[in-house]
Amino acid sequence: MSNTDNETIQFDCFRGCAVTHDEETGETNCAYRVGCCKLGDRNWLKDANDGTCPNFFEVRFKNTRKGIYVNDSPQSIHQGDLVIVEATNGQDLGIVTLEGPIVLRQMKSRGIDPETAELKKIYRKARQTDIEKWQMAIAREQDTMIKARRIAAEMGLEMKIGDVEFQGDGTKAIFYYIADGRVDFRQLIKVFAEEFKIRIEMKQIGARQEAGLIGGLGVCGRELCCANYITSFQSISTSAARCQDLSLNPQKLAGQCGKLKCCLNYEVANYLDAQSRIPRVSEPLEFKDGLAYLRKTDILREIMYFSYDKNSDANLYPLDAYDVREIIKMNRNGVRPESLREEPEPAAPEFVTAVGDDSISRFDSPKKKKSHGGRGNRNRGRGGKSGRGGQNKPSE
Repeated sequence: MSNTDNETIQFDCFRGCAVTHDEETGETNCAYRVGCCKLGDRNWLKDANDGTCPNFFEVRFKNTRKGIYVNDSPQSIHQGDLVIVEATNGQDLGIVTLEGPIVLRQMKSRGIDPETAELKKIYRKARQTDIEKWQMAIAREQDTMIKARRIAAEMGLEMKIGDVEFQGDGTKAIFYYIADGRVDFRQLIKVFAEEFKIRIEMKQIGARQEAGLIGGLGVCGRELCCANYITSFQSISTSAARCQDLSLNPQKLAGQCGKLKCCLNYEVANYLDAQSRIPRVSEPLEFKDGLAYLRKTDILREIMYFSYDKNSDANLYPLDAYDVREIIKMNRNGVRPESLREEPEPAAPEFVTAVGDDSISRFDSPKKKKSHGGRGNRNRGRGGKSGRGGQNKPSE
């Protein structure tokens, strides 16, 4: 929160907006902030708006909830506008985040046919009274979530309420919860309705979806993928870590949601493609000077390391995967190569930096070279031959 002369600005990163309260007039204004929305999409067709879909818009609500709406009002709607939209019960308030041809591509990716789909409507732009009522409903969310957790614990229900989202008109709230098994919350809904005086909707989510709703930073230092761009979660197993030769340490493989990290699936296809060209070595390779045992494999470089000692990695000899395949064929035909020690090391791929061949220490200040001349002069002076120490003062 930041203060100006007469205004107080509050940044709402859950909805991607900045709320301004004018202390003199008492008005509340809301402005859309592009970089704050979870699961935000970049409108890369912004300059190619040909007017083909003027009435379809993407409207965003709290966290990762968004949808495609059709403009049913005579008003001109643009990105960043706060609009009143159709809801299941009552009306809701959202922010327009996408317009133009990019919306048709979003609809295609979600399997929505613009010709036959029954889309909800945008009624009008939000008025000042709508924004103030919306902000009053938002202010109740934190206290409502804390009370709802306490009530669920008192009733002995094995569930965790992760988030609460109020509808724009303040008449309804969505309670997002996590549960391992089936939960009978019919009595809980009655208690919630009597306590909060609103309509209740319970929506069960998974641990990954909860992490996307809350957001945060991963061990890589970047925003969580589930809060940044992932909309559909694929199943992740430990086989994805095995094929990449990763340590099967649950503490290192688990994300903030407690499940396996989504990024484990990113490079699986590359590793499987490289492994398809690496032969399976079930027996040691036979050479004239002994048996060579496989000790480790560099999958992406397709290099296999062998040693003549079965239980030691002291002396490893690299072989290209193609050469290993040829040696296996030779051994099956009864032919043994001369020696593994004479094989040249496979050429490693050359690494080229993005800034050229400059040294990474080029910005460091150069170190001053130590001069050894003074030390030699002092030594010579002690001997009385030369230097300042060896000069005799003239007699007075």
